[in-house]
Amino acid sequence: MNTHPSETVADRTSVASPDTAQGRVAEGRRPQRLTLARIGVYAFLIVSALFFLLPVWVMILTSLKPMEEIRQGTLLALPAAPSLDAWGQAWSGACTGLNCDGIQVGFWNSIRILVPSLVLSVLAGAINGYALSFWRPRGAELMFGILLAGAFIPYQLFIYPLVRMFSVVGLYNSLTGIVIVHVIFGLPVMTLLFRNYYASLPVELFNAARVDGGGFWTILFRIILPMSAPILIVACILQVTGIWNDFLFGLTFAGRENLPMTVQLNNIVNSTQGERLYNVDMAATLLTALVPLVVYFVSGRWFVRGIAAGAVKG
Repeated sequence: MNTHPSETVADRTSVASPDTAQGRVAEGRRPQRLTLARIGVYAFLIVSALFFLLPVWVMILTSLKPMEEIRQGTLLALPAAPSLDAWGQAWSGACTGLNCDGIQVGFWNSIRILVPSLVLSVLAGAINGYALSFWRPRGAELMFGILLAGAFIPYQLFIYPLVRMFSVVGLYNSLTGIVIVHVIFGLPVMTLLFRNYYASLPVELFNAARVDGGGFWTILFRIILPMSAPILIVACILQVTGIWNDFLFGLTFAGRENLPMTVQLNNIVNSTQGERLYNVDMAATLLTALVPLVVYFVSGRWFVRGIAAGAVKG
């Protein structure tokens, strides 16, 4: 692998600033008075928030009501006697066909799919971005262009060829198969994120490490990755959300024994026999959405800092 002598120090340092390198976002001066335009912005934000939060509010209320109260049609009314019985039934007693194990089966399947897919895709994206940004082997730009072009092709076009290929090698309907699918389809975006972030780092660090005898892996694990916390958080948030919310790949490649939580939720809601338990359906839906919501609430501010620190540069 060769370095890129054509790139000057000024080229690298010109896109990096102390604020962005540390993940801080510059703040402007606070407005002194309330203008008509600002009132319009606030009104738009409030309406947008109600548009997205009102369905969630209805789902929470419905999940806390017994069916007798739901049948009265009081959609927005607070529950007379809030109860978590529906949540317990959704977790461990909701039925999909003849199986009444609840949505907990899908939860643990999603965890088993998420953890290896997340680790492998983020690590592969970091290695690709590091190699494309600092080492630049011959044909790097062409390979990156081909990799990025794959991200814009609809997933549905790949499903049948992948099913045939995985069937031949014995990976179809297996946990390994669905993990490989998530890693492959997450690689273009992960590579793009890390490549653009590393392009904002001062190249003097890399050159100094090379002068001291650092190799490819030494520089990556001892210098580059410790400086990658903002973009690692962004990559993890994107991958956790995408993999956890996936339905199509999980239904197609995971197999009956490894169906993720989204597929289990669909089976619970659409395979009900007899009385439809809306409170249980709402509780199961909220449980399915809980992991991405927790990730966003816990690391949301880090996500913004990571984006500002170079995720959209290049």
